[in-house]
Amino acid sequence: MDTEIVRELRRIADALERLAPAAPRPAEWAVADAFAWDAEGLAAVPVAAVAAVPLDLLRGIDRVRDLLVDNTRRFADGLPANNTLLWGARGMGKSSLVKAAHATVKATAAVRLVLIEIHREDIATLPRLLRQLRVSPGLRFIVFCDDLSFEAQDQSYKSLKAVLEGGIEGRPENVVFYATSNRRHLLPRDMMENERSTAINPGEAVEEKVSLSDRFGLWLGFHKCSQDEYLEMCRGYARHYGLADGEGMVAAAIEWTATRGSRSGRVAWQFIQDFAGAQGRRLG
Repeated sequence: MDTEIVRELRRIADALERLAPAAPRPAEWAVADAFAWDAEGLAAVPVAAVAAVPLDLLRGIDRVRDLLVDNTRRFADGLPANNTLLWGARGMGKSSLVKAAHATVKATAAVRLVLIEIHREDIATLPRLLRQLRVSPGLRFIVFCDDLSFEAQDQSYKSLKAVLEGGIEGRPENVVFYATSNRRHLLPRDMMENERSTAINPGEAVEEKVSLSDRFGLWLGFHKCSQDEYLEMCRGYARHYGLADGEGMVAAAIEWTATRGSRSGRVAWQFIQDFAGAQGRRLG
C-alpha cells in the first residue's frame, strides 16, 4: 500500500513539474546594447536596432538635454546619479532624449551601458528584473519606462515606490531608473486623496509625498515649443537629411502646424516626412 502511495505521489509530482513554467534564462547581455523586458517570460529580449534620434537633432530642450546627459554620464562612470522623471508636453522628445542620451554616453563609457525598456503594464515585475541586474557585475543598466502613469485600482505603483526608495533591497548600485510621463504627479488626484485620507497622520501626507514623483531625484520638465523653436526643429531635420530649408520649407512647415493645431518635435518630424515624401526623397 505504501509503495502505491509513493508511486502515485511521484506521478503527481512529475505532472506538476511539467506544468510549471520554465525557469527564466539569464540574459546574454553581450549580444546587444538595448533590451525589451518580457514580463511573461521574465526575460530581457535583445533589440537589434533602437529607434533613436541623434542627440543634436533634439532642439528646444537644451537645458534638460544637458542635465540628462550629465546624469547618465556620471552613472556610467560609477558616480552617484539620480532616478529621473521626464514629464510634460506631449511630443517634445522625452523618450527620444532618453534613447539619445544612452546612445551618446555608451559610445565613450568605460563600461557597458545597457538600456532596458519595461512597459508600464509590467511594472509589477520590476523587482524580478532588478534581481537579475543585481547579479550582473561589470555592467550598468538604465531601466526605462515610457509613458508611466497609474490609474484607479492600479496597485503596482506601490511596488515601484518600494523599488525606487524605501524597500528592503533597494535599487541596485548598477541600475538607474528613467521614466517619462505627461503628468508631473504619476497618480491621479483621486488616488492621492485616498492615500492621504488613510494615512496615520493625514496632515503630513501631502501630495508630493503620496505621489511617486518624489522618488525621482531629478525632474526634467518639457514645455510646449514656440513657433521659432518649431521651425528650428524643422530646419535641423531638413539639413540632416539634405533637404532644402529655405523659405518654401518654412512656409510649408507653418502651414503644416496650422492644420495640426499644435507645435512639437513630433509634429516637426511628421512634417519632414511629408515634405521629403512630396519631393520623392528618402529619409535615412
